[in-house]
Amino acid sequence: MTRHCTIDLIAPSGYPQDPEALHRALARLHAEGHYVEGLDATVRRYQRFAGTDAQRAADINHLADPSRALPDIVLAVRGGYGAVRILHGLDYDGLRQRLAGQPVAICGHSDFTAIQLALLARAGLTTFGGPMLAPNFGAEELNGFTVHHFWETLSNPTYTLKVNAPQVQTADVSGTLWGGNLAILVSLIGTPYFPRVDGGILFIEDINEQPFRIERMIYQLHLSGILGRQKALLLGDFSGGKAYDYDNGYDLKEMIEHVRSVVSVPVITGLPFGHVAETATLPVGAPARLHATAHGFELSMSGYPYIG
Repeated sequence: MTRHCTIDLIAPSGYPQDPEALHRALARLHAEGHYVEGLDATVRRYQRFAGTDAQRAADINHLADPSRALPDIVLAVRGGYGAVRILHGLDYDGLRQRLAGQPVAICGHSDFTAIQLALLARAGLTTFGGPMLAPNFGAEELNGFTVHHFWETLSNPTYTLKVNAPQVQTADVSGTLWGGNLAILVSLIGTPYFPRVDGGILFIEDINEQPFRIERMIYQLHLSGILGRQKALLLGDFSGGKAYDYDNGYDLKEMIEHVRSVVSVPVITGLPFGHVAETATLPVGAPARLHATAHGFELSMSGYPYIG
């Protein structure tokens, strides 16, 4: 456990549906001595969103206000959909000037990937793919792995994630760690909010996508030349995809093997990250080294904002 922190809540996408999850999350954070701000972000409603586009953009833009004290952690309430609608309204210059070099950890995943990639592309800011307020901290049973890795990563200048998962391919590469939700990531290709990363380690995850849909999105990364400019592809969790008789044995494993036969970079599997209870915290835009053997892999990360 780290020191007592100031946690600023933001809701750039959907609104939380389960009030009990919110209650559990806030109670747990308060019990640990953390001060939670931005509670209005948990109760706003506008259609299917956690407020109007202007309100949701303001959640993030107020971090650029020099008259306001910076929090230790900026935590997304949940994902859903809506982040792409506010990308054009973010104050990238102001956010870069205020946050560059500051020990502020901005964390979320799923639809929040759009915000993270935009901040990396337009402001050069490193954020964290990791747990969110409602689905993770508000889970009926708090996952020890997720909480441990969250605080350990955010509290230290370097962190190594060790995964004991057998690998078909090996790798020993270094580069910028980046990525997030696959569907969100490919939806930004060709826009000003997609970062140009060469020689990186790209990690991806998704939920409720069938193997052929995952393959199609990976092909988009491949055919556009983005994947070929990376040093490795790191696969997280892809739960929820429904199998059909029509697939005739074409499952996630077969899809991955086909991708390996097509792309020019090693494909490493078993990253504990995504829409699952057990999820790691990964700095998006930070230097990293991936060392994968037949027995598993280590992902060593550094150079990211940490709260000490």
